[in-house]
Amino acid sequence: MAYDDVLALVERRLTGAFGEPDARASVTFVGTDRIEVARFTSGTAQEPLLRYATLGMSAQPMTDPAQALADPLRGPRAELLLTVRAGVADTGKVLRPLAVLAASPQVEGVVVAPGTSLEVGEPLWPGAPFRAVLVAEPGGLVDDVALPEPREPVRFLPLLPMTPNEAAWKRVHGAAALRERWLAAGTDLRDPLRRGVDLGA
Repeated sequence: MAYDDVLALVERRLTGAFGEPDARASVTFVGTDRIEVARFTSGTAQEPLLRYATLGMSAQPMTDPAQALADPLRGPRAELLLTVRAGVADTGKVLRPLAVLAASPQVEGVVVAPGTSLEVGEPLWPGAPFRAVLVAEPGGLVDDVALPEPREPVRFLPLLPMTPNEAAWKRVHGAAALRERWLAAGTDLRDPLRRGVDLGA
């Protein structure tokens, strides 16, 4: 199944969930397939949202770098989703950082899965208090895309931005503990200007 075939199925699932994208960017890294990032405007008039989705990460299965030989068909496949409130911050520049994260399985041999932390190394967008994201569980927003066997389905993994303190705390205490702190504090994880949650004892 070719790259473009997988991409077409993924894009069809995204447009079915969010409508047509109103912006997109394409990034190609040396030795990797093309990665696109599309922006969708959704939500309500009272609560407009921007959803950024990668297109292309799922073209190849993710492979554990410890494996001696990569299986060209079997292995988890995923695309990344980021949701933020519209009109609050200049989040348009997040397209390239998202493309970098989506290319990490091919470039660095990373297997992106729920509970994983991904470091960006720079603010997600100008002035953003976030330099890392937590990968959340799929489901709820976009259904999986089934592919012909023995290929695994494409899953859409939400990304939750983390402040540097939250990312450091998560490395020690784990993803579940950080999510419990967010939940207890009523943290709005879609707020692009939110402050870090209180991580005191």
